[in-house]
Amino acid sequence: MAITLNNGFKMPIIGLGVWRMEGKEIRDLIINSIKLGYRHFDCAADYKNETEVGEALAEAFKTGLVKREDLFITTKLWNSDHGHVAEACKDSLKKLQLDYLDLYLVHFPVATKHTGVGATDSALDDDGVLDIDTTISLETTWHAMEDLVSLGLARSIGISNYDIFLTRDCLAYSKVKPAVNQIETHPYFQRESLVKFCQKHGICVTAHTPLGGAVANTEWFGTVSVLDDPVLKGLTEKYKKTVAQIVLRWGIQRNTVVIPKSSKVERLKENFEVLDFELSKEDMDLLKELDRNYRTNQPAKFWGINLYA
Repeated sequence: MAITLNNGFKMPIIGLGVWRMEGKEIRDLIINSIKLGYRHFDCAADYKNETEVGEALAEAFKTGLVKREDLFITTKLWNSDHGHVAEACKDSLKKLQLDYLDLYLVHFPVATKHTGVGATDSALDDDGVLDIDTTISLETTWHAMEDLVSLGLARSIGISNYDIFLTRDCLAYSKVKPAVNQIETHPYFQRESLVKFCQKHGICVTAHTPLGGAVANTEWFGTVSVLDDPVLKGLTEKYKKTVAQIVLRWGIQRNTVVIPKSSKVERLKENFEVLDFELSKEDMDLLKELDRNYRTNQPAKFWGINLYA
């Protein structure tokens, strides 16, 4: 099952996020997920594991497990490389051992102090606050992203963590429209207005943190997981599905792409088995009532500034 992007390319509606995956774990994760049927992988320069992902993909291609054209590979431009878009993209391609990306995203709508192509540092100033570069506009960054399409380095380009205002601006100044806006959204943080705005204007919404971050965000940010919600737990018996499967299915029925992460094979399998059932309208409405406007991914913890304020 796939969503057709505004440029005609198809994006699998379920993907695997590789955030916080390391070393040998990545190789097994990629190979096992391909065997299970995953064809969409969500990477980022800032995850600092593109080299390991690239080695796993090369193995999958070499052994005939899958062909390059069968996969949809996303990676992202880090904040410190906004003034070096082409170089950063080529650096990611080299690490991933690919000739082109299916999708390249602006990871966050902020340029920060450049620390070397691909270094993905978040430099702080003397006050311990993110060192934001005020000389590079998001429009300048976007036009450099558009050049990647002309060069054949990226088939599609998009944005990430953009609100309605910034998304509207990007639509206004773009020659190549953003194909995707990747945002945090889940039953506790539904962002209905932003999702509908993007979809109305032909931008596919990808839900990062589609399960509310679960253990990872609880560990890093001390946030509450949607997977513990009693209403969702109450639906598991009705559908004979886990809470995670119900949440992912809810995301799919909103026409959003979901990219859960897991390092456990049984969870990989479970997260992929969400196309064989459908939530009723009554239960979709029930889940709508769970919204708390609750963001679980909080980079302010590391940056000394709340960019969402």
